[in-house]
Amino acid sequence: MATFNYKAITDDGRIVSNKVEEGNRLTLIKKLKSNGLHPISIVQKDARRTKVLKKKRRNISDIQNVLENVNTTVILNDNRRKLSVKDKINKYLGTEEKITPRDISIFTQNFYLLKKANFNNVHALATIIESTENLTLAEILEDILAGVEAGDYMYKTMEYYSNVFPYIYINMIRVGELSGSLENALLQAVDYLDSTAKINKRLKGILIPNIVQFILLVVMLFVGTLYALPQIQKVFVEVGTSSTLPAVTIWFQGVVNTFLKFWYIPFFILVGVVAAILIYINTPKGKYKFHYFKYTMPIFGKLIFLLDFSRLIKAMLLNLKNGMRIQEALDVSKNVVSNYVMLSIIENSLKNILIGQSWIEPFERSGLPSSMITEMLKIGMQTDLSEMMDKLVEYMNIDIDNTIEAIMKTLPQVLYTVVGVVLIFFVVVVVVPMVEVYMGNFLFDAYL
Repeated sequence: MATFNYKAITDDGRIVSNKVEEGNRLTLIKKLKSNGLHPISIVQKDARRTKVLKKKRRNISDIQNVLENVNTTVILNDNRRKLSVKDKINKYLGTEEKITPRDISIFTQNFYLLKKANFNNVHALATIIESTENLTLAEILEDILAGVEAGDYMYKTMEYYSNVFPYIYINMIRVGELSGSLENALLQAVDYLDSTAKINKRLKGILIPNIVQFILLVVMLFVGTLYALPQIQKVFVEVGTSSTLPAVTIWFQGVVNTFLKFWYIPFFILVGVVAAILIYINTPKGKYKFHYFKYTMPIFGKLIFLLDFSRLIKAMLLNLKNGMRIQEALDVSKNVVSNYVMLSIIENSLKNILIGQSWIEPFERSGLPSSMITEMLKIGMQTDLSEMMDKLVEYMNIDIDNTIEAIMKTLPQVLYTVVGVVLIFFVVVVVVPMVEVYMGNFLFDAYL
């Protein structure tokens, strides 16, 4: 189905316009005329063939629905943005621009600035749509705008595009809309996107070069074993020397040859193991254990927990400052995390509140947050919780930065160790025999 913007005149002289989905322009014209609408202009929106827009968009009406309510259709300003050369090429090819994290970040920053300048949601979204360079994102924002104009929350339409907007991002917007502090929620979303981008960039800077080195060494190891070592053995035989390849080289050569001969056995074993793990972690018990492993895994576990817990505390603080009780704030804020372990702890906290016990106790019992964090929350319950949470957020931000720095120091050492072991093995297995041939020491054995 294609999307069209049409403008038409009725038999009694009224001008109406709308955005609808229809198979083609000719069919739309026939339907409009058969219902007393005489087309003035019909403009087809860009063709889309992606996962985002293959399904019917949430807030775009079918032509039949529009025609049934034609009397309520109002005239709209024709502010369509002119297509750039890139947009025209994409339209001609039937392709679309990919929505990147940077596009989402720019949209969020602009939306935050407009809200700070006292724009309402409709005015802010309409302004951003006009300046959005990515046509795919602009069309999604038009859908969100249509939902807002119909009285719906923004996050409800964003959930429809969960492959574009991250889960945590959507729920930050949700918390902001439900608590009446969308501006603060947008600021948190900007921080979330920026911090995530920075962490990913730093990790990629460390991981990618070392992974490339590792892969190249493994490829060189196998190529040397399969092609270089047989040539060395051939030289030994032709010269008649008693020298042989090192024992570890002969052993590894045998392993490689056996693997190539019966490659399907380890392949199917590996596929079976991966499939079994994926099936298990998709069960409730398996997913819970996998999520617990995320919080306790070496190197990254502490950082993952701190990021989740920090988002929870920030969302709670936002709700508390807007007059919510602790129970309501915790219940709404739990949506900013997706880890089953954290959600389980939150559910226990909510139960504790209902029976008059401490909501902090389940977090303390889990052993995941540090004693400093739980003690600060306990003191906050006895004094001013919002003020203490403000201080806790500052403390956790420092702790997160320190944890990231520790990871950045530890991770290269681990990767260098792995690459170093593979490099040493490559030298022993492949390079040493090649050096022996180059030096010609085996000729003395042949002479003797």
